[in-house]
This record gives sequence, structure tokens and C-alpha cells, in this order.
Amino acid sequence: MSIPEPATPKEAPREHHVCPWWVGYLLASPLRKLRENPEKLLRPYVEPGMVVVDVGCSMGFFSLPLAQMVGADGRVHCLDVAPKALRTLEHRARRRGLDRIVETRLVFQESLGLETLDGGADFVLAAHVVHETRYPETFLRECHDALVGRGVMLILEPRGHVREDEFERTRTLAEAVGFQVLSTRSGRTMEVVLQRG
Repeated sequence: MSIPEPATPKEAPREHHVCPWWVGYLLASPLRKLRENPEKLLRPYVEPGMVVVDVGCSMGFFSLPLAQMVGADGRVHCLDVAPKALRTLEHRARRRGLDRIVETRLVFQESLGLETLDGGADFVLAAHVVHETRYPETFLRECHDALVGRGVMLILEPRGHVREDEFERTRTLAEAVGFQVLSTRSGRTMEVVLQRG
């Protein structure tokens, strides 16, 4: 059965570039932990039993550590536009015994399909992905609406690949769709922590 593509959002699409699926092998490298340690980055926001969304998950560099953090009573919804990356993530999750915690979803540029969560997510991670989306306002609004209560979203973007002014536009757009900015940090990776308003 084929999944119908969603309607195009009302906002004008921006130019974008989506990394090829095979780049996921580089992104999943254990050496990456020297620069971006998932445990250190995510532990302040994630607790056992949480429902988490990893948008642009690729092959699971953050997804698998997230699954370990939320434990057997939690859930990690892993979203990506690349079917091959998702299949690799499913295989990696099975090998680690995390396949009952990790759920993969193929999504489209036009919509993440998060309405099925019905405001049930505690935490949303968007690591190195907002700059790749054609419809950033729709992307951020869907993430906002997927969160429950005062849920938190963490956006990470790579310095050099994303300019400071582009990152600032993302932060401003996040506020426009209803997020409150809790903190920002600018190092090798630019980071903004948002709370659902």
C-alpha cells in the first residue's frame, strides 16, 4: 500500500539540500561521539518512560542512545525521508535489543505526520536537520504541536554548514509558532532549547 503524499504547506518553499542517505554511515561513526556525545547532550532533557521524537534520525546516532535513556517504558519515534537509512536503523535497533522502543517513520518534506501523536511527545530532537527542510515554519509548528504540556525541543545545527544569521532565523521562527526560548549556545554546534508555549 502506498502512502499518499501530504498537501503542500501554504508557506513558500525555501531552497534546501538533503544529505544523501549513505552519509548516515559517516554520521553514525563512533568517532562522532568525541564532538557530539549523545548522553551528555540529551541527558538533561530525557528521563525513563518518556515519549521522544528524533526528527531526521538517519541511522540512529541519537536514536539508539535515546532509546536506552527512555528505557522499556518509553518510546522513540524516529523520522526520516530516507527509507534505506530507516531500514539500517531498524537493523541496528534489533541488534541492540531496542526494537520494541524504537519506531521508524518515513516522512515527507511537506509534513512530518506528527498529528498521530496528538500532543503526546515529551521531547523532540532536531539534530542537523532544520536547515535541510523546505518548509521550516511547518516543520517547527508540527514539532510544537506534537509536544505535550511544557514539552521541550532541542535544535542542533552545525556551525560552518549553517550560518549564524540562518540559525537566528530558525530561533525567531520557532518563537513565532509558539515556542519559548529557554537557552541558546553557540560553539562548534549551535544549539537552542525550546519549550512548548
